[in-house]
Amino acid sequence: MSFELPPFVFLILGGLILPLVPRKLRAATFLLFPALALAAVWTHPDGAVVSAEFFKYELTLMRVDALSRVFGIVLALITLIGGIYSYHLEDTGQRVAALLYSGGALGVAFAGDFLTLLVCWEVMAVASTYLIWARRSQEALRAGMRYLLVHLFGGGVLLAGIAVYFHTTGSLVLRAFEPGESLAGWLVLLAVAINTAIPPLHSWLADSYPKATVTGAVFLSALTTKSAVYVLARLFPGWEILIYLGVIMALYGVVYAVLANDIRQILAYHIISQVGYMVTGVGIGTALAINGTAAHAFSHILYKALLFMGAGVVLYATGKSKLSDLGGLGRYMPLAVGLYMVGAFSISGFPFFNGFISKSIIIASAGEEGRYGVELLLILASVGTFLHTGLKLPYWTWFGRDSGLKPMRKIPPNMLLAMGLLAFLCTLFGVYPQLLYQWLPNPMEYQPYTTAHLVETTQLLIFTFVAFWLMRLKVQGDERIALDTDWVYRRLAPLLRWLLVEKVNQVFDGCQRATDRVTVWGVQLASNPLEVWQRHQFPTRPFDPDKDRFPVGNSIVFTLVLVITIALFALFGG
Repeated sequence: MSFELPPFVFLILGGLILPLVPRKLRAATFLLFPALALAAVWTHPDGAVVSAEFFKYELTLMRVDALSRVFGIVLALITLIGGIYSYHLEDTGQRVAALLYSGGALGVAFAGDFLTLLVCWEVMAVASTYLIWARRSQEALRAGMRYLLVHLFGGGVLLAGIAVYFHTTGSLVLRAFEPGESLAGWLVLLAVAINTAIPPLHSWLADSYPKATVTGAVFLSALTTKSAVYVLARLFPGWEILIYLGVIMALYGVVYAVLANDIRQILAYHIISQVGYMVTGVGIGTALAINGTAAHAFSHILYKALLFMGAGVVLYATGKSKLSDLGGLGRYMPLAVGLYMVGAFSISGFPFFNGFISKSIIIASAGEEGRYGVELLLILASVGTFLHTGLKLPYWTWFGRDSGLKPMRKIPPNMLLAMGLLAFLCTLFGVYPQLLYQWLPNPMEYQPYTTAHLVETTQLLIFTFVAFWLMRLKVQGDERIALDTDWVYRRLAPLLRWLLVEKVNQVFDGCQRATDRVTVWGVQLASNPLEVWQRHQFPTRPFDPDKDRFPVGNSIVFTLVLVITIALFALFGG
């Protein structure tokens, strides 16, 4: 059996239907829609297409192949598990936003034309913003507005790229761009780079994710950047510039994650680092590298969501999220600590966890292509991953000094259940990598469990642990702020507001006043041209219908003279 509808339809319809469901049934009903979407992804055969006609253009709402399927599976799956994590919520708005957001992401993964891609892209931008605003704090409001403006700008750039592409090709069919091809390709790449959080276009991520709601951050961590990675893999394989940008991301995110104090900001910065591996894989562009990108995106969604769930448990229970305020909480939430550490081991590349069997594919593909510098730098970035996500964050949150902080609320069982499901999957795919490898877009012969790989990984992990233990007091969280690229537009904000808002308003106000005066003058000229001609100046008073009469005869004469003059110019002017 297969579903005839594109998978994203179930989620979009779910978002529209959910408010109509009785309140007590909404949490359970939420789970139905991603389950249906997952079933649709699973049952559509490769090559399946769903099309629709729009203003005489045929749009491909769904096109299924191995690349879209592997992304579709994990996007629908994380929406389902995210629904379990948020089961205790009473906020219908967050549930609706999550369904629309996930529907947009699935729409991107299966889009076969640029217009469908654009619409789903913008649905993601708007729906995800609500998950930030729903925290209902001034910080969240401001961060959400910055987030929305950045993504609407990115959507505008994407629209411009699509318009140029359509103008030059006459087609909206989604296809890969040749490296360096056309202005359209560069515009689309810029738009996708914003959602991928490629520096210096990344600061929206570290700014907004820590300020989202506890459950909203889980969806944010999984959907936006990975959907953008899919578009990169679909449209830009083999673009060499992405290799260098990916390596920069891998190192940049690690450095700022080490400096960060907020636990969710640490995880947010490390999204940038991990996505850097995927971007590098797209840039290398070989079959093995694309497989590595897809596998690592799949793994990353699972373990990063698990990590954000662990951080969310701390925030939910204590109301605190900064390392400088935390410490000694491990005895109050041992199960949450243990499940979080599964995610930490996964992201750090421990053997028998899913990060080990996915990240190494990209590193190996760089070595196969003779890019040994890239290979070395990606290995170096792995050291930083274990340092902050696997050591710094858990040590100063649950162990280390005792801050005297105690949980104010009991952790709902559904939050721990969702974490348990993700921990199981992270372990399952790490132990049996073929379960994931069979879904990858290209034939897979890579073997992660080799003696050399195991020895290399073990040495790096031991070295990192020893270095952390010796320097643990140096990396303890504090209240200092590490300046990032958002400092530039924050500092320029007053100037830009004065230049682009206040001054523009003044210009428009002046134009409006001038237009009013010209309109009054024109009306009075048409009604009594001789009087206006005698005054030789614009009227100084507004038009008054009681004082300014409309002699019909004068108006007719004036109109005839104007028409005759135009006719003479038309006849003898050229």
